[in-house]
Parts: sequence; C-alpha cells; structure tokens
Amino acid sequence: MAKTALVVIADGTEEIEAITPADVLSRAGVDVTVAGLGTIEPMGVHNLPLRAQMLVEDLGEILFDCLILPGGGKGAENMHKSAWVNDAILRHWKNDRIVAAICASPAVVLLPTGILANKHATCFPGLERRFTQDVKAVDTDVCVDGKLVTSKGPGTAMAFSLRLVELLCGLSKAIDVGRRMVVPRM
Repeated sequence: MAKTALVVIADGTEEIEAITPADVLSRAGVDVTVAGLGTIEPMGVHNLPLRAQMLVEDLGEILFDCLILPGGGKGAENMHKSAWVNDAILRHWKNDRIVAAICASPAVVLLPTGILANKHATCFPGLERRFTQDVKAVDTDVCVDGKLVTSKGPGTAMAFSLRLVELLCGLSKAIDVGRRMVVPRM
C-alpha cells in the first residue's frame, strides 16, 4: 500500500514550499493530498494562485503517514489560527506519524502545539528567537528529530522534500527520485 501525505495550503502560503514536497513525494509514489484551509484556491504569498483538491475541513480525522505544513508568514499565521490544523498536528503526532514544517511554520504553527518541546528544530532564519528554551534550535537546512522534520525556507524545499521521501520510502528511492530530477548533490 502506498504511503500517504497531506500538504495543507492557505492564503499566504509560500508557493515553492507547498508545490515542491507535493511534486517530489508524488514522483516517489506517495499518495499526496493537497487540502486548502478555508478555500480550494488560496492565493500564495507571491500572488501566485494555488489549487487544492479539497478543503481540510472535508478530511475529518483522517490520518496520513506525513503531515506537511508549508511556510510563508501569512500562510503560517492562517494555519496557526485554524483549530482543524492544530488538532491535525496533535492527532498525527500522537499517532506516531511524520509532522513536517518549513520556513515560518515550525515557529508559528508547531511551537504553540507543544510538539517541539525537547526536540531539535530549524526554521526561517531569525524566527528561532520565538522558540522556547526547551526547543533545541539547530542551524541546518533540514532537521530530522524522530518523526519531526523541519526546514529553513524556500531554498531548502528540495532537500526537505527528498528527506521526506527518504523517511517514507527509503534512501534508495530518495536517491533515485533526486537523480531523475537532476538534483545536484548537496
């Protein structure tokens, strides 16, 4: 059975941080669902239209193997304000699923849920100052701490996505997908 991933998008989402993991995971054979928060067609942070397959509210309490929260300051704030998103984070975390966030989302969306406590994490440079003392901030492009995956921003979206492939499908699949996409070694 194929692994599953959910990418949540909202008005103000950083486009590359939503599209890259959805695309890369799909290439690896992961069944990816892109769900919109409040709208099927949110506007990205750079005024590029995004399109979801469904609304997050229509998902109910479905669990995915991986929950992905792109950044973008406004998009992260919109996700942070969503009771559905906060519940989904905790539901996935408590059920030992991968919770992945990039850019502003580790600090803005994940931190208030408490799942960063005693974990290593990274985020968009400068936002780590929001981390509480129990979060172990690291200066790496992508940080994996158990089932928690965090990343810095748009320029790290490919590395973030390939790490998710590795965690869901194995290292050889991640190498194969990266090679087929002509991703330079990092």
